[in-house]
Amino acid sequence: MKLYHGSLEMVTKPEIREPNRTLDYGNGFYTTSSYDQALAWVKRRMEEQKSDKGFVNTYELDELALKDLKCLYFDSPSEDWVDFVMKNRTQRGYIHDYDIVYGPVANDRVYAAFALYEGGILDKQSLITELKTYKLVDQYLFHTNKALAFVEGKEVLK
Repeated sequence: MKLYHGSLEMVTKPEIREPNRTLDYGNGFYTTSSYDQALAWVKRRMEEQKSDKGFVNTYELDELALKDLKCLYFDSPSEDWVDFVMKNRTQRGYIHDYDIVYGPVANDRVYAAFALYEGGILDKQSLITELKTYKLVDQYLFHTNKALAFVEGKEVLK
């Protein structure tokens, strides 16, 4: 399976890094199956950082290896997905033991909806109903080095 990672740098060998903020699925290396999503992300980062360099790094995932890993899958927004994302975003030091987490990516519209939920303006069911109307792109979090061992760098697109 082909995966993409947008970055201001070439990432030929993915690694687990400590983020400087809380993320949807926790610490790890984030990818997507959508080239367009990776490109949009890197363009936004280039604008924020006033950089003239950005890269869409391409990887191949050995899907047969997934049977040996502890994986968590969310096909669409659900109560369990909302709970998992909220734990990662709001509970400092929250740790999970999954090698890979797969599910919808929280873009700007999703962040806004989550903010309404966090503020008590939307209840969980209304949030899920709202999110199911969006065309959500996927994300894969590689949370452990064991999982990253099955990701092979292929090419870097500028």
